[in-house]
Amino acid sequence: MPKDILVVEDEPDIRRLVVLHLEREGFRCRTASNGADALREAKRAVPDLVVLDLMLPAIDGLEVCRRLRGDAGTAGVPIIMLTAKSGEVDRVVGLEVGADDYVVKPFSPTELVARVRAVLRRARPAPEARVLSAGPLALDPARHIVTLHGRPLDLTPKEFDLLAALLEAAGRVLSREHLLNSVWGYARADEIESRTVDVHIRRLRAKLGDVGSRITTVKSVGYRFEPE
Repeated sequence: MPKDILVVEDEPDIRRLVVLHLEREGFRCRTASNGADALREAKRAVPDLVVLDLMLPAIDGLEVCRRLRGDAGTAGVPIIMLTAKSGEVDRVVGLEVGADDYVVKPFSPTELVARVRAVLRRARPAPEARVLSAGPLALDPARHIVTLHGRPLDLTPKEFDLLAALLEAAGRVLSREHLLNSVWGYARADEIESRTVDVHIRRLRAKLGDVGSRITTVKSVGYRFEPE
């Protein structure tokens, strides 16, 4: 599966250039043009790596880096900072707040891709340990805990696995066949087995309260967890 890179850059031309070269190398890219959007996007779906501009409007790159490092769900995500400043002090500050590497503008796209690959190679590969969250809802796969508004939620094992699948693919439609295969292990689905998914979805929505409405039905296809 392609690595998911979040590119945070307020200059459109540079953002497009970075995305173009990363996607040519087989990476999947998402983008944000300011710090607030970057934090929301990283929380919605934790990326494999963040390419983060230092000089962002409102919330700058250093503060974004601090907040990502301070959140349990994103603390382990590798970060490469981009900056027009080449001073040693700026570089040291960036690394001290938690950046894994530092690239100075103007940069060679080939160099950036090489840095991305190098940082990913030495990063801790623990996607199963990432906390999946959506507003007041948080799912911790490593500890097998779901909390809603900070309080533990009592889910059955299948409900837990179903919610994890939906959160992991937030914004994308998952067919009943896909869910039966990934959650129940069925290679093929008949009508009765498909109803099993519907029943579990109905129970899950009820347990999630107001967040349950974010699990939407796509007629004749399956279900989607709507991102914020």
